[in-house]
Amino acid sequence: MTATRTAPRLSKSKLMACRQCPRRLWLEWHRPDLRDDTAATQAAFDQGHAVGQVARQLYDRNGKGIEVPRERVQDALAQSKALLREPSRPLFEAGFESATAYAFADVLLPVRRAGQRRWRLVEVKASGEVKDVHREDVAIQCYTARQAGVDLAAAALAHVDTAWVYPGDGDYDGLLQEVDLTSDVRQQEGAVEGWIEQARRVVQQPRMPAIETGPQCHVPYECGFLTFCKSQETQPEHPATLIPGKRRAALAALMAQRRDLALQEVPDALLSDRQRRVKHCTLSNQTMHDLKGATADLQHALPHYYLDFETVQFAVPIWKGTRPYQQIPFQFVLLRHGRSGTIEQTDFLDVSGNDPSRALAESLIRACGRQGVIYAYNAGFERRVIQDLAQRFRALREDLLAMADRLFDLLAVARKHYYHPAQCGSWSIKALLPAMSGGDPYADLEGIREGGMAAEAYRHAIQSDTAETERQVIADQLKRYCALDVQAMCTVRDTLTGTAGPKRRSARGQRRT
Repeated sequence: MTATRTAPRLSKSKLMACRQCPRRLWLEWHRPDLRDDTAATQAAFDQGHAVGQVARQLYDRNGKGIEVPRERVQDALAQSKALLREPSRPLFEAGFESATAYAFADVLLPVRRAGQRRWRLVEVKASGEVKDVHREDVAIQCYTARQAGVDLAAAALAHVDTAWVYPGDGDYDGLLQEVDLTSDVRQQEGAVEGWIEQARRVVQQPRMPAIETGPQCHVPYECGFLTFCKSQETQPEHPATLIPGKRRAALAALMAQRRDLALQEVPDALLSDRQRRVKHCTLSNQTMHDLKGATADLQHALPHYYLDFETVQFAVPIWKGTRPYQQIPFQFVLLRHGRSGTIEQTDFLDVSGNDPSRALAESLIRACGRQGVIYAYNAGFERRVIQDLAQRFRALREDLLAMADRLFDLLAVARKHYYHPAQCGSWSIKALLPAMSGGDPYADLEGIREGGMAAEAYRHAIQSDTAETERQVIADQLKRYCALDVQAMCTVRDTLTGTAGPKRRSARGQRRT
């Protein structure tokens, strides 16, 4: 690969990419076609846009502000330059440039300090807290603004207050919490020039920087080039990265020194019992199945229930009484294994756009009865969702908390008593089911194959401009996906206990679409 472009002024986003990883910047500059963002990354972009829209309402209550369109960067910079001469009205997405970099500010507010009209910069983030990466972000903006001659009096970061409860009716006062970063930024501004010079050298390199994949691929953001970068690396047949869970300091140091470390090279003394099991099963290509222990842990009297939720969260709440990033359940599938040996299905799905929480909670209470273990996979999640519903709906509190007490975690049993080499170090349901069944039924699903995709599809379904036919397609896909998650739990339990799965009776229950 060879570079074909020289380095002009770099945007703030390019500089932040270099701060995360020089290879990421090089690829963004020379090979953007290799970028493959995940559904979670796209969802984060969308959440950030929603928070930005609310910020404009909150910082421009009189409606006198000006938003600078950014169809063409140079046009936006030219318009901004004229507007920045006189601090008189709030500006949104105004840009400024130095000889080496340019940036756009979410919010610029006119302020009067010591009799002078100046600007106060506010960067808006969908995060629930201020992070170090945000301080660097604002430092780059302030450095570039001052280099461009913009008279900044102060700088702040506005982030989402995750404890705030939406009162409804479009009232978002209190959603954002401001933190003054003026002193922090001044301390970091001196380093910004070095960051810019490093980034310019990177994009001018004729070849991609030789940087191996590692923690920087995920922190502070998931890198869209991760799949490509991994494809460039030669991995041992059984890499040490298969080792699950928290790693001891000595092991972490060894893996940091040897990115190509093979599993067979890892000393047993550095591994926990579960990690040693993964190592030995992988290298011997043997399945570990403690049938007796698993059966003992799963001796529950009938009826059994299997429960799975699908949830959605919004940085900007859309339903009264909910908080930013609160996990709101919009769907469940419940299978009941009765004393007669048959399985009955109850499901709930609401894609109307109304808050589904209360109706879902009432439907779940009716379907779950008052006795019988409720299996869930990683049951702590289901427990938190149910407890949250109990807190929101006091009249249902007793029934919901009693239901939460009946939850039983199948994941804990699987981790303790089972491992198949095909799991590749993971006990997620999507790793375990194919290993147990010899196939991957999730691969046959259309549209939705994992939880992030389900949440994103739901957000799209409830938008007012989504056609009814498209909404119905999404609803059907959600039903198939959630039902498969629950059926997977049946397979996991049957495999762990060595029992044949019961015949399934035709589904019954409430369906809201």
